[in-house]
Amino acid sequence: MTMQTDRIISTLADLYPDAVCSLEYGGDPWRLLVAARLSAQCTDERVNIVCGPLFERFPDAVSAAKCDIAELEEIVKPCGLFRMKAKNIRDASRMIVTDFGGKVPDTMEGLLSLPGVGRKIANLILGDVYGKGGIVADTHCIRICGRLGYYGTDKKDPVFTERTMEKVVPREEQSAFCHRIVLFGREFCSARSPRCAECPLKKYCAYGKSADVR
Repeated sequence: MTMQTDRIISTLADLYPDAVCSLEYGGDPWRLLVAARLSAQCTDERVNIVCGPLFERFPDAVSAAKCDIAELEEIVKPCGLFRMKAKNIRDASRMIVTDFGGKVPDTMEGLLSLPGVGRKIANLILGDVYGKGGIVADTHCIRICGRLGYYGTDKKDPVFTERTMEKVVPREEQSAFCHRIVLFGREFCSARSPRCAECPLKKYCAYGKSADVR
């Protein structure tokens, strides 16, 4: 880890010492998987609202695996893309029950075998639930790490971001780093109107120090 990366990590930790996943899942890996799948093109706030009745009706993978798909679709409908999301949740739950003994897998390979699970969800589960670290390369992470100068701001490839940042952020810091980056993106480093003049990371930031940013 470079000195600059160390300072970025420590500054983010000072700004957001209690940063955690904004999805409410009660420490249950299956519930985090479901909530993360529902969060695609949907706000975490709405997902948390929907997950209340969802987890009351289907509290675990066993119950979701046996669900009536029309009922599940109706519950998750407010999150958008509800047919695909409901199918993914049911089918992933069936695989968890039949192929993984009812336990959400704790490896990248196992997680990626589940319908609807990509690297972003897999890294979220590996880091937050299993303590194995992982860079969750969402839009905030991709944008901000590019602006900080770890790669060009024209790079929009989540796998490239993941591979780049996992080399410079210590594994034990990766989950917290990603949660803090999300909060930092919302408060300072938005896509359209970043608050560069008052940004606490400006002195470490290639974008913030560029001649055209004031």
